Amino acid sequence: MRNALREIALPVFAIVAALLLFGLLVAFAGVDPVAVWVTLFKGAFGDWFSWQNTLQRAAPLMLTALCVAIPARAGLVIIGGEGALVLGGLACAALAHSVPLPANVIGTVLVCIAGAIAGGLWIMLAGWLRQYRGINETISSLLLAYIAIGIFKHLVEGVLRDPASLNKPSTYPLPEALRIGGIGGSDIHWGLVIGIVACIGLGLWLRITASGFAIRVVGGNPRTAQLVGLPATKLILAACGVGGACAGVAGAVEVAAVHTNANASLIAGYGYAGILVSFIARHNPIAVIPVAILFGGFGAAGSLLQRRLGLPDASVLVLQGIAFVLILASEGLRMIDWKKLSAKTLGAASAKKTNTVEAA
Repeated sequence: MRNALREIALPVFAIVAALLLFGLLVAFAGVDPVAVWVTLFKGAFGDWFSWQNTLQRAAPLMLTALCVAIPARAGLVIIGGEGALVLGGLACAALAHSVPLPANVIGTVLVCIAGAIAGGLWIMLAGWLRQYRGINETISSLLLAYIAIGIFKHLVEGVLRDPASLNKPSTYPLPEALRIGGIGGSDIHWGLVIGIVACIGLGLWLRITASGFAIRVVGGNPRTAQLVGLPATKLILAACGVGGACAGVAGAVEVAAVHTNANASLIAGYGYAGILVSFIARHNPIAVIPVAILFGGFGAAGSLLQRRLGLPDASVLVLQGIAFVLILASEGLRMIDWKKLSAKTLGAASAKKTNTVEAA
């Protein structure tokens, strides 16, 4: 129980501290920090319109956070979800344009599967480079994200470009029958349900299945995994594939539910924000859900900060950056044995006091 409270307390403390530091920064800019905090809350959760924006942004954050969380349970630090997302969106648009698909939910599922395959293979490449070439997966996944964005731009502005898209190059729009609609006529699309189901499903998979347990063993104690004969390489590639598939689905959902085609708006930083969401959630897929909603709210409130207080729309990125730094710092605090440290400090103070008395 105490460990569970500590697991929750440190991320909460980091978020609160990030809000306080962000308030201090805007105070130096001549803006009332209390007004900033109130506006953040109103922009994220103040009314139904705000909730719709928040939940719409939370959907891709859940899926890109899983791109970090699942490989992390296998001991890898993958930060290239942005690349998997854009390639997933590109695969979705390309399949819809090049292959006749059923004009119903089956066609929608197929374009999402195309996105999942593209994202999964891309992140598996980072896992393969780590296992077979000894290349650090953090560096390779980040560099692969830039390569993916380059491929995306090249194809969207080249062979896949819709001639009717003049000032903003894009692919051909998805047929209406393949698009993902809103839930109950709202702006909240079914991608939110996909994200929640993916988080819960993968959380249960890691906890109650033999393969999920094997992945956690590989990530927690590689030496033990080798001793019991677990296929570590296959499990690591599987974790990368599952995580990348989630990010690829995020891209497909953004195309099918929000943009209706693949264009530069797809490169919105969801893959990088997913890193923060996963770290705050301690790479727990189920804990990703509330954290993604919180940071989706921060993103939704950016425009309101600009309209009401004159702050740049991107100022919420500063808040996210501060939160990420504090989360990393809290990881260092987590490693400290506070009982041993306090006992050592008290012992040193007692010894110093004794020496002082003896010297007197």
